[in-house]
Amino acid sequence: MSRDLPADARRRVVWAGLAGAGILLATGGLSGCGFALRQAPSFAFTSLRFTNYVATPVSRALQRELAAAGIQVVNTAAVAGQPPVQVVLAVLTDQRERVVVGQTTSGQVRELQLRTRFRFRLSTLSGKYLIDETEMLQERDISFTETGALAKAAEEQLMFNDMQNDIVQQIMRRLAAVKSL
Repeated sequence: MSRDLPADARRRVVWAGLAGAGILLATGGLSGCGFALRQAPSFAFTSLRFTNYVATPVSRALQRELAAAGIQVVNTAAVAGQPPVQVVLAVLTDQRERVVVGQTTSGQVRELQLRTRFRFRLSTLSGKYLIDETEMLQERDISFTETGALAKAAEEQLMFNDMQNDIVQQIMRRLAAVKSL
C-alpha cells in the first residue's frame, strides 16, 4: 500500500480487502458444508391418480403443482386403453375451518383461528402404502372487528391461500421423499 495515500483512504482499502476476504471465506464455508439451494423435486413415479375430494382448493393446487413438475395427474377411474397409473393419492380430508377463539364481554367476536386440514395417503395400485395416512394442519390467528368485516374477509382469504400453499409444498416434499415403488 502506498504511503502517499491519506490515512482515511488506506483504512478504506484495508476494510474493503477484509470484507472481500470475509465473503470468500463465507461462500467457501457454505459450499464445503453441503449447503445447496433447494432444487426441483424428483419423483419415483411419473403418473398419479387422485381419489376423493379432487375439486377442493388444496387438491386442485396440488394437482397443478404435480403437473408443473411433470407428473401425469388423473382424476378419473381407469379407462380401457389408457396406461395404468403408478400410484394413487387418496385424499381423506380437505377442509377449511373458522373458529371463534376470543370474544368481548358483550359477546362480539374479537379473534378467530383459521385452519386448513388435509389428510391423505399414497399407495401403489396393488395396495402397498408408500405414505401412510398423514394429516397436514395449518393454523393462523386473526383479529376481527365488525367495522372492518369486508377487509377482514379479504385478509382471511389471503391467509387461507397462504396455508394452502404451505400444505402443498409440504406434500410435494413428502411425495418426493418416496424413493421406490
